[in-house]
Amino acid sequence: MRLLWDTDVLSEYIKRKNPHVSRRAALYLRLYPKESISLISRFETLRGLLAANATTLLNRFETFCQKNNVLPLEDAIIVRASELWADLKQKGQLLPDADLLIAATALHHGLPLATGNVAHFGRVPGLAVEDWTRP
Repeated sequence: MRLLWDTDVLSEYIKRKNPHVSRRAALYLRLYPKESISLISRFETLRGLLAANATTLLNRFETFCQKNNVLPLEDAIIVRASELWADLKQKGQLLPDADLLIAATALHHGLPLATGNVAHFGRVPGLAVEDWTRP
């Protein structure tokens, strides 16, 4: 099944530091030659690499983005994220705005989320999550 990669999985994949993410990504990319990330994950990753002046990783990341799908923000995603925010606020379980936008992107496109933060994203109603950071 196609997935949306969360920022943490994307970062681990780009940095090639987590063997579990590398293995899962390699298997996934054999089945689905193009990966999908949220525009928010692009922003989070890009800002971190620029701040660290990580030129080699930045080049690797830009190549990744050119070859794959960076899903844009649409009004329907903003509405969905706002609904999620209101629901989670009422429950006292708020998530950061960036995470809500990533979750809403996944829900909008009907994609499960590959993440290392299953407990965090598991609070989002209707969002299927897979932990790629562990065996």
